[in-house]
Amino acid sequence: MIKRTIALAVLATLASGAALAQSSVTLYGRLNLTAEHEKSGSAKATNDLKNNSSRLGFKGEEDLGGGLKAAFILEHGFDPTNGKAASAFWGRQSEVSLASSQFGMVRMGNFSSEAELAVADWVSMHNHDTGTSADRLNAYVGNDTNKVAYRAPEFVKGLTVEGSVAEGSATDKRSYDLAANYELGAIKLGAGYSKKGDAKELGLRAIYEMGAYTFGAYVQRDANDWTAPATGTVIAGNRTNVRLAGMYTLGASEFHLNVGQAFKAGGIAGSKATQATLGYNYNLSKRTKVYGFYTRLNDGSAAIYGGDFNSLAVGVRHNF
Repeated sequence: MIKRTIALAVLATLASGAALAQSSVTLYGRLNLTAEHEKSGSAKATNDLKNNSSRLGFKGEEDLGGGLKAAFILEHGFDPTNGKAASAFWGRQSEVSLASSQFGMVRMGNFSSEAELAVADWVSMHNHDTGTSADRLNAYVGNDTNKVAYRAPEFVKGLTVEGSVAEGSATDKRSYDLAANYELGAIKLGAGYSKKGDAKELGLRAIYEMGAYTFGAYVQRDANDWTAPATGTVIAGNRTNVRLAGMYTLGASEFHLNVGQAFKAGGIAGSKATQATLGYNYNLSKRTKVYGFYTRLNDGSAAIYGGDFNSLAVGVRHNF
């Protein structure tokens, strides 16, 4: 009787271990802070601490058998300078998905535009397109909430394609998003298209890695997207935005430069603008870096991007 009891206990333990091996939950996050000297118009601020999209998240996956997997992501954005939430709790991302190599992936919930991630996010290499040096000229069209997305299987090696629709409301339009990414060795290409009502954008991106050098560029064409900060009116018409970026690595050091140009928006005089960022990263480990940057936005007289701005910053980023 005792032997039978021990045998049953061992079998139960092994079965429990097998079940646990098929599922996992991971806690992860990022703390990213800078101390900055800024100038916005004629106003100055010194030793101003800035949050650069710090976050805390949980993600998990369960193997359902037959190549089918269920997964979730819950991600909360917060400001380490005061401990407050950056938005609604789990506002950065909250989604559930089902995926298999045969039929692809279905995602539901709240998550960022794949069109944005396929284009502009790749080119802002120095600080993950966050904080005061984030790309201020890129058009972000669409909603992140109440979304359903489908990611196709990898029919061609290195190619991923995803489309999504975000439900609208009585006061907001339904939005659509389509993105494609293709990797062929040192060449990495991306394309994204988003539409929400009359606002729309199309972007193309290319990255080329050559030893210690990385070169990146994107071009974006958008319409009816910008809202002038001073008046709150939507600027109707087309606009073209381009950005070039480069990175040189030397040991633990990274040297970054990127320059963006937004051309005239909707034929409005004084609506051209440029933004340039010079940055340096020193990687203390795979998870931790110290860095600095200088970014400058030269806005046109129409000030549709919020007016002239510049910042000199030093920071620390730690991933966990």
